[in-house]
Formats: sequence, structure tokens, C-alpha cells
Amino acid sequence: MKRISLLFAALLIAGVASAKDLKTVIFKVEQMVCINCEGKVKRNIAYEKGVTRMKTNLEDKTVTVTFDADKTDVERLQAGFKKFGYKAEVVKVEADSDKKVLKK
Repeated sequence: MKRISLLFAALLIAGVASAKDLKTVIFKVEQMVCINCEGKVKRNIAYEKGVTRMKTNLEDKTVTVTFDADKTDVERLQAGFKKFGYKAEVVKVEADSDKKVLKK
């Protein structure tokens, strides 16, 4: 019985230790003026390390990126935009602390 309790405790601790620290940032991208520009953003930023979700809004010229803060940060994501000649201004950063997800 004690062995099972220890095993359960170890599994529980391992699950908590592997939780992703998700954050969401909203960027204003003035160069995103047409559907081709939007596609360029989607094709490039989606493959930046740590990005888990991305949503673009062509009308508002915004890009919302959810990312694993253990793998990247806002500055690295901004550098990702610079790689293809776009400037991304930070509008808002949110920590998804209530939305921690276990890695699969």
C-alpha cells in the first residue's frame, strides 16, 4: 500500500513539473495590409519555437500568439517578425496561469 502511495505521489509531482507556462501576447503589425501579408505572418510565426496557437486579424492588423514561456519569450517572437522584414509592436501580454496544460 505504501509503495502504491509513493508511486502515485511521484506521478503527481512529475505531472505538475511538466506543466506548460503558457502566455499570450498581442502584436500590432502595421505591415500586415493584405491577405498575402497575413499569410506571410502565419507561415513564419507559426513555426517559431514555443508557439502553440496563433490568430491574425487583418482588419485590426493584430497577431495574437500563445506560446510556451519555457521555450521562448516576447522578444524572441518580435525577432521572428524581423526575420521577414515586419515590425511587431507589443499591445498586451497575458499570463495564462489558470490555463496551465499538461504536456502530452
